[in-house]
Amino acid sequence: MVFSSHIFLFYFLPIALLLYYASPRAMKHLMLTLMSYVFYGWWNPWFTLLMLGSTIIDYACGKMITADGASEKRRKAGMYISVIMNLSVLAFFKYSAFFATEVSGLSQMLGLGAVEVPEFFRTIVLPVGISFYTFQSMSYSIDLYRGHAVPARNFIDFACYVSMFPQLVAGPIVRYGSVADQLQQRDHTLPGFVAGFTRFNFGFAKKIILANPMGNIADACFGAGEGILNTPMAWIGVTAYAFQIYFDFSAYSDMAIGLGRMFGFRFPENFNSPYKSKSITEFWRRWHISLSSFLRDYLYIPLGGNRKGEVRTYINLMLVMLIGGLWHGASWNFVVWGAIHGAMLAFERLMGKDSWYGKLPNPLRVAITFIIVLITWVFFRAENFEVAQRYLGSMFGFGGEAEAAGLLQATQLRPLNIAFLLLCFVMAFFAPRTAKFLEKTTAWKIAAGLVLLYISVRMLFTQGANPFLYFQF
Repeated sequence: MVFSSHIFLFYFLPIALLLYYASPRAMKHLMLTLMSYVFYGWWNPWFTLLMLGSTIIDYACGKMITADGASEKRRKAGMYISVIMNLSVLAFFKYSAFFATEVSGLSQMLGLGAVEVPEFFRTIVLPVGISFYTFQSMSYSIDLYRGHAVPARNFIDFACYVSMFPQLVAGPIVRYGSVADQLQQRDHTLPGFVAGFTRFNFGFAKKIILANPMGNIADACFGAGEGILNTPMAWIGVTAYAFQIYFDFSAYSDMAIGLGRMFGFRFPENFNSPYKSKSITEFWRRWHISLSSFLRDYLYIPLGGNRKGEVRTYINLMLVMLIGGLWHGASWNFVVWGAIHGAMLAFERLMGKDSWYGKLPNPLRVAITFIIVLITWVFFRAENFEVAQRYLGSMFGFGGEAEAAGLLQATQLRPLNIAFLLLCFVMAFFAPRTAKFLEKTTAWKIAAGLVLLYISVRMLFTQGANPFLYFQF
């Protein structure tokens, strides 16, 4: 089930809200947990057992860590068990098939003969949202061990935190410490509900009106065969994808934050106009903020951060971004994507703010940063490394100029598509971010949200399947 579907909008959400607000205070978390399991089980009921098992293990590890009189050895054991179990589950479902295939390929390359990959590895299905809820669940144990959070009052509270459907499958990654107090006490007010509903409406419009049309252009360009894609269309295609993934993912975050407000929760912001960034360093302060801050606090700083000399700092930056790339998917494309971002972070740190690079005019720095991001998005979007290489070749003058290239250009550069591209450009580079715009929910903004919801629902029924891109991660 996805937020941008009539099933969610007209059936699941109204029922969930009705049951939640009809429940007595002591039962609200149980009701929200049950509805969240229904939401998650909509894809595959068996996935709920995996999430439940992970929840039980991490709750038990939390008990080990916070038990009265627990020794340091016991506390550390509880934290390590949680981390190892969560990463093991994630590695099995997300990376086992990839590594099995790579081992087979390496064996042939070394002349040791082919290694048959068991059919079992080919049939593993990646549970939706596993990368998000394993990180969240793991953060509970780590924060308890560090003393950054208090233990959950009971298992239901913790299960509610792990499974909460608004941000379950695509974030933002909500650390337990940031909602611990809200799980114990929060207010349910009409202004808060209206603010959340309005934020949801704007996010819904982002997805349907902006992201989906861009996805159609990007799919056509990235799906073009060899010799069909010329240079202008290659740049238009990757730009469309850049807008698609931004408006798609930020739309999900807006909707998740809005839904959280409707249930009384305040989730952290996840985007801050990232394409306005003047450097890749700034980009990662604005893009997928919950992930970048998670990697910083739970990986970069424990590795030593910038406290062990310049060389070690560059190594840590590269390592963190390589792992961040692999977190997104088991593919060399994502490794290359992470490596380019890591190399740019190291380069910008090496150059410093006072260098010629740091003193370039701001509009030029924004343009350079956006071009670098576009190049990296090719690896993120392409099906494999060969397709990414071919696409980059088209971007830099090695594409086709056959009749088919002209046909692709004619079909994709229709006036309506050009209008959507221009609208996305304005929204990405000049419009205020949604959170700032809706900081104060006025009557006209509420009305605008309702109008956008109406338009979006009308458009929804004219579009095909429109899953959120980050569901695959």
